[in-house]
Amino acid sequence: MRRLLCDLSEVPDGQLKSIELEGLPELAVANVEGTFHVFEATCSHGASSLGEGRLLGCEVECVLHKGRFDVTTGKATRRPSKKPIAVYASVVEDGRLFLADDAEVAPVPADTVDAASR
Repeated sequence: MRRLLCDLSEVPDGQLKSIELEGLPELAVANVEGTFHVFEATCSHGASSLGEGRLLGCEVECVLHKGRFDVTTGKATRRPSKKPIAVYASVVEDGRLFLADDAEVAPVPADTVDAASR
């Protein structure tokens, strides 16, 4: 069963939106040049809401300590964040964004974290 996240018009290009669905952690939707990405909204470093952060290209910056994550993969891309966040599969249909039918969490393996090189 698909679960509605939001209308596409609620997330303009370059913006974020926090989403709360029963049974799931807080999620966020990012619109990167017309492509929508859904990810876990809790920063893995400081437990702050990434839905309140800034979208810089395909990276979301946490308001608490300025760590960053790639919204397309969940990888931590800037310290102090090291641990990745989960990303979710989504589907656009009739101007609305849904979690995909098989929207399992897609965790990023810890050995793919980019932050160590920055």
